[in-house]
Amino acid sequence: MTAIVSSNRLSGIFRRRFVAMTLVSIVGLWSLESNAKTAPESFAQLAATLLPSVVNISTTQNVEGRQGPAMPQLPPGSPFEDFFKEFFDRNQPNTPSRRATSLGSGFIISEDGFVVTNNHVIAEADEISVILHDDTRLKAKLIGRDPKTDLAVLKVKSEKKLPAVSFGNSRKARVGDWVVAIGNPFGLGGTVTAGIISARGRDINAGPYDDFIQTDASINRGNSGGPMFNLKGQVIGINTAIFSPSGGSVGIGFAIPTSTAEPVIDQLRKSGTVKRGWLGVHIQAVTGEIAETLGLDQVGGALVASVIDQSPAAKGGIKYGDVILKFDGKDVGEMRSLPRIVAETEVGKPVAVEVWREGNDKILTVAVGELKDGQKIASKKSNTPSKELVINELGVTISSIHEKVRERFKLKPDVNGVVVTKVTEGGQAAEKNIRPGDLIIEVSQEKILIPADVREKIKAAKKADRKSVLLHLQSQSGMRFVAVRIDEN
Repeated sequence: MTAIVSSNRLSGIFRRRFVAMTLVSIVGLWSLESNAKTAPESFAQLAATLLPSVVNISTTQNVEGRQGPAMPQLPPGSPFEDFFKEFFDRNQPNTPSRRATSLGSGFIISEDGFVVTNNHVIAEADEISVILHDDTRLKAKLIGRDPKTDLAVLKVKSEKKLPAVSFGNSRKARVGDWVVAIGNPFGLGGTVTAGIISARGRDINAGPYDDFIQTDASINRGNSGGPMFNLKGQVIGINTAIFSPSGGSVGIGFAIPTSTAEPVIDQLRKSGTVKRGWLGVHIQAVTGEIAETLGLDQVGGALVASVIDQSPAAKGGIKYGDVILKFDGKDVGEMRSLPRIVAETEVGKPVAVEVWREGNDKILTVAVGELKDGQKIASKKSNTPSKELVINELGVTISSIHEKVRERFKLKPDVNGVVVTKVTEGGQAAEKNIRPGDLIIEVSQEKILIPADVREKIKAAKKADRKSVLLHLQSQSGMRFVAVRIDEN
């Protein structure tokens, strides 16, 4: 009897615990569902609202005809005259000039007729037409274009106010959020597709400021220049490219985020041109080894490999070897984000730049310059000659710069540092792609004048229990930093 009672009591305890666990599970599930955004039952209302603001872009281009070779001059009455005439008419016809047409997409951003599209949609056009949702065709004027971001702004005149859309904040868009794309795929016009944001910050090597949003919403040929909307009906991207082995949608499309596009569009709309900020540095990524060598707690920022003389960076006190962590209050999470941040900064604006230098944070003030073509790095001074030296820890043989090595490696007369004359196969330097002819300018952020300086810096690194040294190199491809492990030799 006692055993039965004990068993019933134990069963009751289990039941109470099971009920409690079930309630916790239900509460947790309810909490998760309450925080999640459910998928819309339909996109119909959103599409009906947005479709009138999306336009088709039609362009025409005059393509010059091709002239075939002229028939040779023959004596009057020659028996070959008919033969040559028939041959040239049949095999070498003259091609007349023709008008080529192409189609793309765009969207209206103001009631008075400003329209946004991709630069590649209108780049070679002689005439541009904008076709509204009600099939009204309007002649468009090119206000300005920017090949570096692949954006263009057009202007049309209409007797009535046009339905415009507004920009949203693409920075708030998250991977997994619903998006709607509207455009003119294959010339079909007014096509609506939906999907999610698949990824952010994609670099597809389309330009220097790549920061694309990736989506699985169907985007095909003709969608270029069309808008990507969030569920609030705000434009958060401009559909620009697809990845497709077949030419059709495979679920990988790319859109320029409005965080990149909006400042460019504003400038094009106001002046027809784009002014970009310029810092005047050559940069490279901070690897794990470089971060460790410099004493950084985490990998990030942009390592300054060289500074252009008389540039805004040089005037502001930025030095090669600095790691730029923040620019104008914006985090430089990785090297490739810095050019975009600088480019979007107002020309002439004094900004705070946070750098990591010699183990400490330092705040500098730099007046942003204007980016122009043709700016070059200034020359540098030569150094003092010395004998050749083998550095087993790095797997290199180095020499001072003298006439023989200058001729051998075709070095410029104004270079400095020591030159790598031999690289040990399978050594640490070989693994880092260091080659004969490369110049070592600094070791551990200290200048090198003679080969013996390299030996001393490695000894100092070993004494400090460092596992690697940071080399500042100059090669035919430019300046770079390389963290090299020190072999125990």
